[in-house]
Amino acid sequence: MTRPAAAALPRRLGLTGSIGAGKSTVAALLRGRGLTVLDADAQARLVTEEPETLARIEAAFPGTVQDGVLDRPALSAVAFADPARLAELNAIVHPRVRARMTALELQAVAAGAQWVVQDIPLLFEGGLEAGMDAVLVVDAPLDVRLSRVMERSGFTREEVLARDARQTPAAEKREKADFVIENGGTLAELSAQVDAALVALGVG
Repeated sequence: MTRPAAAALPRRLGLTGSIGAGKSTVAALLRGRGLTVLDADAQARLVTEEPETLARIEAAFPGTVQDGVLDRPALSAVAFADPARLAELNAIVHPRVRARMTALELQAVAAGAQWVVQDIPLLFEGGLEAGMDAVLVVDAPLDVRLSRVMERSGFTREEVLARDARQTPAAEKREKADFVIENGGTLAELSAQVDAALVALGVG
């Protein structure tokens, strides 16, 4: 997963994990340790507020933009029901997200960052691990993950399982990771694992 030696600083730590694994909590812990964390989901939300993006989404998914505002539940209902439609949506959104992430990374370089964490839920699905110097995967038992998502989102168990099934299997993510954080315990245990990961990966 190492980039060419000529690549400019900063080095990239890819952060990912299956739905409900607790990746956002790990991202917050990394920020607390002074690392720059770029959140692809946050950038995707900003991208889908841009008029040009909204126009393309409405053209591809009629009725999902109302008065210049994206109806996210309506779009999810259409896009997530069909892998081909989801790929169509990703083709609209993902290049814009990557452009934003690149711009933010350049800002981090200017500020002197040696490492930048790229928090990307679909890191492996998008083949983006090749651009990372190391990959950190957050995982938790399936039942724990399901409970977390159902509690925070109101999705049914079947809905969460369906979304999980559209992602790279957790076992495959673990195999591809440089370091795996097990997030089925306490926050203190999680925090200790984050520190261990940073030491093991030479991130600092």
